[in-house]
Amino acid sequence: MIIVVKPGANDTQVHEIIDVLEKNELKAHVSEGAERLIIGVIGDKSRLTPGSLEVLSGVEKIVPIMESYKLASRQFRPEGTSFNVKDVTIGGKELVMMAGPCAVESEEQVEAVASKMVACGVKVLRGGAYKPRTSPYAFQGLEKEGLKILRRVADRYGLLVVSEITSENDIEYASNYLDIIQIGARNAQNFRLLSAVGKSGIPCMLKRGIAETIDEWLGSAEYIMSEGNYHIMMCERGIRTFETATRSTLDISAVPVLKGKTHLPIIVDPSHAAGKAQYVEPLALAAIAAGADGLIIEVHPDPKHALSDAAQQLTPEAYAELAQRVKEMAVIVKRSYPQPVA
Repeated sequence: MIIVVKPGANDTQVHEIIDVLEKNELKAHVSEGAERLIIGVIGDKSRLTPGSLEVLSGVEKIVPIMESYKLASRQFRPEGTSFNVKDVTIGGKELVMMAGPCAVESEEQVEAVASKMVACGVKVLRGGAYKPRTSPYAFQGLEKEGLKILRRVADRYGLLVVSEITSENDIEYASNYLDIIQIGARNAQNFRLLSAVGKSGIPCMLKRGIAETIDEWLGSAEYIMSEGNYHIMMCERGIRTFETATRSTLDISAVPVLKGKTHLPIIVDPSHAAGKAQYVEPLALAAIAAGADGLIIEVHPDPKHALSDAAQQLTPEAYAELAQRVKEMAVIVKRSYPQPVA
């Protein structure tokens, strides 16, 4: 359930509510919106004496949340969530553009991409350092050295870094290099990892599991939020269906569905959904038209010789053309497109 606090309630009244919850071994998650302060309540509500909250002077009303995901629910923050990662706003009016190679192969490779992406409004450099692959014989990434490369290149161009972490044991080390932790599709229901990322407090991009329903996906987000980390963006990257023309089926409908179910920002990854470079642009445009808050796209200076996912990666030149189309779409949906990093 959520407790809607009366407008103008003072700190003493708010603390009185929290004290009652904590005395009954319930967790209180406070969300301060533009107009209202809301307290999300997690735990066994049967511990509460009937009417014990309603009589408190700071309580305006109590709203039950029927979904299993309480903190991720739209009811918890009806106006939607936006947050800053350094100087980049996630979930605001301005679209968030993320781009970079599927896997970090060398500093020269990442440099060749980043040097072109900054002129296209990209604010977040992506790249895989840890690469969970279907085959144990495929390239597994440069791991720690890959993180160092991403950080060095990003700092040269004033970019943020997002990269996937596959184990809770790597979070502490990765926190020295990453601005945003990506939880990949294969780990979307790795609940130990989700909880550990929640405890870390590091902003997180949570990709949808390849066979997760939307409610299951929001349940994954709840694991992170229940540990106190609300800086989460959901990333639709395609799901497994019977169709084989693309690598996965990009669930465009997930964008408006999520907008109704959750307050969290939504990023779309058309690269992994498409699996083929020629489909990335139309899927990216469809995502923005549907209401996505940003895109994460794979770009490689020489896709034919990429060590992973060669078929789906764009050249920097192709990405520049896509960025121009996205900028035009942004005008139509009344969003702003990011200016190049100075």
